[in-house]
Amino acid sequence: MRKVKTVALIGLGAIGSYIAGNLSKVMGDDLRIIAGGSRKERLERDGIVINGEPYHFHVVSPEEETGFADLAVIITKFTGIKEALKDIKNQIGPDTIIMAPLNGVESEEAVAEEYGWDRVIYSLARVSVVMKGNQVSYNPKVAHLEFGEKTNETISERVQAVKDLFESAGIESWIPEDMERAIWIKYMCNVSENQTAAVLGIPFGAWSGVSEHATEIREMVMREVVAVAQKKGIDLSEKDIQNQREVIKRLPYQNKPSTLQDIESGRKTEVDMFAGTMVRLGRETGVPTPLNEFLYHAIHVLEEKNDGII
Repeated sequence: MRKVKTVALIGLGAIGSYIAGNLSKVMGDDLRIIAGGSRKERLERDGIVINGEPYHFHVVSPEEETGFADLAVIITKFTGIKEALKDIKNQIGPDTIIMAPLNGVESEEAVAEEYGWDRVIYSLARVSVVMKGNQVSYNPKVAHLEFGEKTNETISERVQAVKDLFESAGIESWIPEDMERAIWIKYMCNVSENQTAAVLGIPFGAWSGVSEHATEIREMVMREVVAVAQKKGIDLSEKDIQNQREVIKRLPYQNKPSTLQDIESGRKTEVDMFAGTMVRLGRETGVPTPLNEFLYHAIHVLEEKNDGII
């Protein structure tokens, strides 16, 4: 039976810290965090504090040759995926499994373009994480990863190996029958929640029954994603929008989507991957996306304010 004994992870941000913190408890130095230069120095010096517990990981520079990893996890922002794919190349061998549970619907294609589809499994993360400096917090009761082959009527050996590892580390793992649909459901949530929160300046709790107006705006944006997905043959519907109402009620009220965290911290956002991709796909499929066009420009204005242009 196939086993995952070594893991290389690049992108020790919010979600990356959630994954690495759990894996480190069962893997020790067999978990390699890929980072170079000043970032490597900072991680080795300061570590990461996850839910109040300090962690110092085994940090490996991109140039080091440690032998190939059994599993590579790429969890940067989508804007950094090309650089990450190059920086992790010394970890990728002919049998390495690669997963990239980024936001968006195109990360698997980006990985496959570099390393081939035979190494890639589909994946996404469902966890609300708040990160300030090197301090990370999340609620483990509402956190899990979803991954698998494109379709999973039966579980492949490599997917089972990843599932066995994650569950041994306390990471709840789901294997949806249709991974493409699962990724688009998360994308629908990200496009709506990340962007409207950034523009309105509201936490997840605003959608938990507190504001009908906030909920209406969020769901109007979701319907644009559903319309595009349906044109592309992805099985999304109004039912998926309604289901998300219950999911949001389980999230910590004060937690903020990552795009709002980025704006408040003066970082560049993933708006090009959210609204930018939606506008492009809308044009390709003939679906109007006026709300995403508005959000695209609005969030770039917020970035310009942070940059001092405005």
